[in-house]
Amino acid sequence: MFLKDRIVPVKGGQYKLLTENQIKDLHQATVQVLEEVGISVQHAEALELMESCGCKVDYDKQIVLIPEEVLMKYVAMAPTEIMLHGRDPRYNVALDDSDNVYSLGGAGALHYLDLEGNYKVSTMAALEDFTRLEDTLESLDVAHFLLTPQDIEQTGHEMLLFAHMLKNNTRNFYTLLGGCKEGLNFQMEMAAVCAGGIDEVRKRPFFTAGLCVLSPLTHRRGFVEELWACGENNIPVFVEADAIAGGTTPFTIAGCAVEVNANVLAAIALAQMKHPGAPCIYASSSGILDMRTVDFAGSAPESTLLHMASTQLAHHYGLPYYGANTPDSKLPDAQMGYEAMQHIMALAMAGCNLIHVSIGNLEMMKLASFEACLISNEIFGAVYRLLQGIDCSAEAIGLDVFKEVGHKSAFLETMHAAKYCRSSERWEPKLTDRNSWGTWMDKTGGKDMAQRANQMARKILEDHNPQYVTDKQAKEIDRIARQAQEFFVKTSKCSDVM
Repeated sequence: MFLKDRIVPVKGGQYKLLTENQIKDLHQATVQVLEEVGISVQHAEALELMESCGCKVDYDKQIVLIPEEVLMKYVAMAPTEIMLHGRDPRYNVALDDSDNVYSLGGAGALHYLDLEGNYKVSTMAALEDFTRLEDTLESLDVAHFLLTPQDIEQTGHEMLLFAHMLKNNTRNFYTLLGGCKEGLNFQMEMAAVCAGGIDEVRKRPFFTAGLCVLSPLTHRRGFVEELWACGENNIPVFVEADAIAGGTTPFTIAGCAVEVNANVLAAIALAQMKHPGAPCIYASSSGILDMRTVDFAGSAPESTLLHMASTQLAHHYGLPYYGANTPDSKLPDAQMGYEAMQHIMALAMAGCNLIHVSIGNLEMMKLASFEACLISNEIFGAVYRLLQGIDCSAEAIGLDVFKEVGHKSAFLETMHAAKYCRSSERWEPKLTDRNSWGTWMDKTGGKDMAQRANQMARKILEDHNPQYVTDKQAKEIDRIARQAQEFFVKTSKCSDVM
């Protein structure tokens, strides 16, 4: 949550879903899966390294069995505290295995709703508008590219999106590397234009790589290459599982949690085997399979429970956790509101450190909405206030004020009220309407929240046009991005699926 001159965490963790015995049960099941089923590792050097570190390797099948003592030895090498630097230091986000809560923006929608309500294919121009809008949100802590534009060459498009985020944002931001270590090299070169050199990027990286393991229990060659490249360059990584309960894992929430746990922990251990101390964040965008539609249902209560459980598991191993999904709703409507609120609130109460894809998306990341950005920002404001709880200090209770005012209705006239009016005691919403019917009609013409958000979005896009890099820097960043994309096209390297 942005407060005055910096981002400050809000303390979550008020509700613990799993008991200590349940955590032990899930851990033991994870150990059995890794010792008896193992991980498919599609990388020859990784197989050799894992064997040298005490794992049992079947080279023909590319299967690695990981004993518990080996797993725990290397997972323990991963840092508990990881700073996600903002290019502007005001946006630094300090992750750890506590219950501190932050937010991360929405991601990669192939379509969006324009301000007239039309369903459109994502474009670079639309992404620029969404990025400008999100840049004004006080509840956005880590940024993401909300759209995947379809009017650009798709091979190597990650390089153009990195350039876009670098030029139009000063928060830490999520990036995709394109499925190979060369992608990171190009992104380091672009970042160096703003940082003053690649060594400066390594010292204070202001982007974080999203790397996805394949469910069930598979580490692709490209994933391993990216993982090791990030470790070599001190780039934090979200080691993300995208499992589907009933599809790529057992049907149950517990079975899915074990698959996620085994897959992510094995990857974090592999990162430490190559580069001890490599900054890794336990991450998941997993959920359930809806049996009526056979689609992924990211905002189902069961998906929320899965992330709450994964939060506790990550913290059990001393690792920060990022997780969540987006609303399944197709509009910024009542369904979107209840899905976003229950998901964000439950994960914050569970102590999820970074609530992922939490601002701006609809239709499970396939769709983006300007109004949804602002409504989600409002939801975070309310959730953060709830998490702050009640100040029960003597000063806050105000016994002296009772004595001063007595039995008159004059408490608002006191210095005590004046002081607390200017504090965080009250949350001041931007979109929520608390007027009477008549005043609401007079002030808004009867507009509902989505309509008011539409009006606010139009005003922001009219007024907010920041410039975060010089023209010279922008030209150099664009030159490197074009060079990077040409490399991907010429070498026919396939981009990872987000």
